[in-house]
Formats: sequence, C-alpha cells, structure tokens
Amino acid sequence: MRRLRSLVLTWVLLPAISLAAAPEKKAFTLEQVLSAPFPDGLVASDSGARLAWVFDARGARNIWIAEPPEYKGRAVTVYAGDDGQELGDLAFTPDGASIVFVRGGDANRRGEYPNPKSIPEGAEQDIWIVGLDGTAPRKLAEGHSPAVSPAGDRVAFILKDQVWWAAISGDPKPEQAFKTRGEAGSLRWSPDGSHLAFVSTRGDHSFVGVNEVGSKSLRYMDPSVDRDQEPVWSPDGKRLAFLRIASSKELQTFRAHREGEPWSIRAADPATGKGKEVFRAAAGRGSVFREIVAPNQLLWADGDRIVFPWEKDGWTHLYSVPASGGAATLLTPGEFEVEHVFLAADRRSVLFSSNQDDVDRRHLWSVSPSGGKPMALTGGRGIEWRPVATSDGKALAFFASDARRPAHPAIQIGRTPARDLAPGTIPADFPGSALVEPQPVTLAASDGMRIHGQLFLPAERKAGERRPALLFFHGGSQRQMLLGWHYMDYYHNAYAFNQYLASRGFIVLSVNYRSGIGYGMEFREALDYGASGASEFQDVVGAGLSLRGRPDVDPDRIGLWGGSYGGYLTALGLARASQLFAAGVDFHGVHDWNVVIKNFEPTYDPQAHRDAARIAFESSPMAFVKSWRSPVLLIHGDDDRNVPFSESVDIAEPLRRQGVEVEQLIFPDETHHLDVHAHWVEAYQAAAEFLERRLRLAGAGQ
Repeated sequence: MRRLRSLVLTWVLLPAISLAAAPEKKAFTLEQVLSAPFPDGLVASDSGARLAWVFDARGARNIWIAEPPEYKGRAVTVYAGDDGQELGDLAFTPDGASIVFVRGGDANRRGEYPNPKSIPEGAEQDIWIVGLDGTAPRKLAEGHSPAVSPAGDRVAFILKDQVWWAAISGDPKPEQAFKTRGEAGSLRWSPDGSHLAFVSTRGDHSFVGVNEVGSKSLRYMDPSVDRDQEPVWSPDGKRLAFLRIASSKELQTFRAHREGEPWSIRAADPATGKGKEVFRAAAGRGSVFREIVAPNQLLWADGDRIVFPWEKDGWTHLYSVPASGGAATLLTPGEFEVEHVFLAADRRSVLFSSNQDDVDRRHLWSVSPSGGKPMALTGGRGIEWRPVATSDGKALAFFASDARRPAHPAIQIGRTPARDLAPGTIPADFPGSALVEPQPVTLAASDGMRIHGQLFLPAERKAGERRPALLFFHGGSQRQMLLGWHYMDYYHNAYAFNQYLASRGFIVLSVNYRSGIGYGMEFREALDYGASGASEFQDVVGAGLSLRGRPDVDPDRIGLWGGSYGGYLTALGLARASQLFAAGVDFHGVHDWNVVIKNFEPTYDPQAHRDAARIAFESSPMAFVKSWRSPVLLIHGDDDRNVPFSESVDIAEPLRRQGVEVEQLIFPDETHHLDVHAHWVEAYQAAAEFLERRLRLAGAGQ
C-alpha cells in the first residue's frame, strides 16, 4: 500500500471545473435514461434516394425508412415486445421498393441460435423481405448475410457455412448454390449479377472464389498459402481486387502486433483467376492490416482508384492507389484516426468519420479518392458517425448524439442545416436536461503513460464534501469512450449508466486505457498488454490514485465497474489492489486468458505455447485471487459466445473459499450483449444497488 501511495499523480482537467454546488437537477430513473431508441444499420437505396435503419426501442426492434422529398421517418415493420431477437443486415432491392433483412442472432459453435427470453419453441435466424407499401414481412429462408442480386431476382446468403439462393418471389424454394470446402462468407455480386464472389475460409488460409451463376462454375482467384479476403468488384465487373494477409502461426489475440509480414492488395481476372499485386504495405509500422468500420475494406472509386486503410505513419488513415498499381496517395493526413467509411454512390467522394481536432468525439468528413484537402461536413460539440449519401447525391444521412441527447438519425439536404429523420421518437420523459456533461481529463498511469478519460461529476455538490467514486472500463479492448452518447449500443447503455451513477451522487471516471482506439497505433498495440503482460493494470492503478488524490473523493469509497474487457480490468483491480478499490461490478469479465484465447483461436494449445501460456495466466485475475479481498458482483449470461460463462463459475469458487463476498446476477440463455432490454435494466439496477450498499452512499434509495 505504501508503494501505491508514493506514486506521482498527474491530473489535468480541461476545462477547469468549480467544486461549488451546481444547479439542482431533477432525479431520474434507470428506465428513463435507457428509454431512447437506439438507431443502427443505416443504409441507402441504389435508386429512389431512400434511407433505412433499425430502431431498437426498449427491445422492440423495427425497420424504419425515410423517403424524399420530406424524409420523415416511418416504421415498415411492427415487431412488438422485448423478445431479444436481433434485427439487421438491411439491404434494399435494386428498385428500392423492398428491404431484405435478417431477424435472429448468429448460432454458436453447437448450432444453437440465441434465445435469451428462453422461449419454449426456441428461436431461429431467418432472412425476410418487407415492402415499403405496408405489406407484411415475408420469410425467404433460414440463414444470414444476404446479398441481393443486381438483377433483383434472388438473394444469395449463408446457411451452415455454405452459399444458398432464395428467389425474391419466394418460388422456387431456396437451394444450395454450390458446394465448397471451408466456411463461405463475404458475398459480393458483380455489377451485372452474372458472378458472385465470396471468401472460403479454411483454417490457416483462405481463398477468394468466384461463382459464374449461369454455368455454376467455381474458380479461385490467384490462390496462395495466405489469407485472402474482402473482395471488391471494379465498376465494369472485369476485375476483382482483394486483400492478401500473410498466414502466421503466431498467437494473434489480446497481445500487441506492431509489425509483421506486410499485407498487400491484389487484382485478378475473374475469367482466368490470374492476378497481380497492385500494392504492398511497407515493412514496419502499418505492415499489420488495420480494419476500418465499413461495408468493405477496399473501395473501388472513381478514376479507377482503390481506396484502403493503412497505418503507415502510426495512425489509421485512408490511402488510394491506381487499380493498375503504383504509388499510394495519403488522403487523410494528420494525427487522428479514420473510422466509419462509405463510398458515395457516384464514387467521386469518400465519406468518413474521424477524431481530427477533437480526440474524444467523432465528426464527418469527405475527401476525393484522388487526393486533395478533406472537407469537414460536421463539427462542434456533437458526435456524428455512419455517413451515408443518398443515391441522387442530394442529401447526407448519418447518426448523431451529444452529451445529453442520445443517438438519433439525422439528414442534411444540400446546404440546409441537419435535422432529425425521426422527430418525436425519444420519449417525452427522457431526462436529457438532467444529465451532466462529462469533462475531458488526462491522467498519468502508474508508469507515467498519458491516459485520457471522461469525468462525470454529480450536479449537486457541496464544497469540502467527499463523495464515493467509481472507475469505469469499457470493453473491447479496442474501443474508445467519448464525450457523449456512444455509437455502439453496448457503450450507449454504459454511458447511460455512468450518467445514472452520477445522478446518484457518485463521481465517475471513465478511463480510455491503453490498447484502446483513437490515440494511434502504438497506444492501441500497447507493449505487454492483455495476455502478454496486463500493462493496462498501470492505468487502473493510476486512475484509482488520481481519484484518491481529488479533494472531493472519499479515498476509502472507490470502486470499479466494467464489462467484458472492462470486467477483466475490474477483476484485475480487485485482485491486485483490493487495498485501493473497495468493491467492483464485473460484467462477464475475463479471469483466465488461457481459456478466453482458445475461445477466439480454437487451435490454441497452452501446452504448445508454454511460455506464452505462463505469461497469459500471470496476466489474469485468477493468478492473483489470493490477494483479492473486496466484494464483487458477478453478472453473466450463460450463452455468452465472447467470454465463456465458465469464467464466472471458475472465479467464484476460490473467492468464496477465502471468504470474499461474491454476489451474482445470472441470465439463463442470455448472450454477451444482453439482447433483452429488460436484462440491461435489471443488471444496472443490481449494479447500482450493490455499489450504493457497498460504498455506503448517503441517501441511497431515497
């Protein structure tokens, strides 16, 4: 403990905040702050300038559309109730008159579809189609990943790792398109619909294949020992570009990868399968491929240029290269990261989000594929993501939020100010005005690394009063919490809970620890992070000591909470620094890396990687369970496909044996993401009650 207290602290708050009492804000409930519908999956039609997205309103998921000229959102499905069934993969038919979609979650390795409400008859994952004219949805087939043919007559999809067809008309019945070894995915139609490209993953390698629909022939493009993926057709359909990533037996999961065998882009002739290299990443920084959030990692743009992400300078940026080969052009220079990327319908501009000049937010930009200065499309104190241009090029649609207003769809037509696509969908009693605005902070980890975070201060504070405080750790770990409502539903909920905790009197510090995104490659690929050394523990300790050093924090009432990777850091903090942290809420956290690595790399054998396995265990909370003293609340769904449920089972036994108080909230049949809205409310209610009780919050429950 003496060693922890002796560390030098750094606390920088931007801007400075007065500790004087703030204006009183009206109390609100968890149900209210979690009540706003979450929008996702925004897409544009290829004709008709229509838009579609999914609204998740307290667990009832439905498709909404907006059409010109009014662009007033309306629902085209009427699913009711919080049934836990996912809805997504929206795709317009070529005429823009119907939408193909998937309802139900992915099967686990045993072939079981998620059934988080424990419905007796079970659940499925099916492909449906719904017209925009008010007709009811119609089931096309069991499966997922639909790709609508440009001819509009059929949908290609995946069922049990194979490619199938389903007629849009529903007749004839679905049939398997062709048989191939391995797991098929990444379906991409040629512009004229005569060919279907796909990826065939075969364990330690993968091929890009092409099926000629008329002759039912199969041909693999320039096959190699490597991992070929992300096919994209040229506008004329005569060429196919794809990524080639070198195969490797090196462990890939939850450890730093700053350099490797450089990846490349290849272009092939679908008629012959012969290909050539058009770009190769340089050795060193950027030699390991870094994905962006996009329908495809390669964009075939106007001017016969291929746009792609690259970390050549240590930041995730967009580059372009002639499809025939040549030097790459940097499109987005600067110390920031590009994230959500979409190609406009005319292929003459690339739309993207980034944290340029605003490190803890996202704003929208546009850039020409041939280069030139990027143009800012949004800015200010809001957050914007998933930019989509309408097919006529007259409007830009996107999702937006800020510190007090949750995520919502918006549209900007021409040069007019952006407006809501679905006004009135946020409930009238949503407590936006009662929320606090989180403040950007920087602090020093215990090894001196500079860490960003967001500080939530209770609205009602008295000078000299010491409050209980909490650290929050996001999951991922390759995520970043922002200065407002998040663009992912899991963290949108987490932001809501941090606001609720602040309303209950807690000081909350959300920590963007090392191995997260937004701050460059070296921060994300932090040395010795995760299973290779748990270097993020330095951030946990530094953040805890920073809170302890604040005059408005009671040093004996500091707790932690987090989910998934954040649950891992919560458990690690409790196991290695119970003298600093009085209690914690561990949502489906990692407790033994050797178990969780195998969940992501099924061929991983700790006996074959003894040194790595030893370090992985030493980087796990399980290795320090004997020094764990503080009480913990474990929350987990037992159909978790990310962090095995056994992680909570296995940590509870030794903790109980040594007298640690273990409380639990278990959701039978629930997945990692808690697909049932009521389960989020129940989990957060249990977490709040636990933290208030364990940290002795004055006035709790009043």
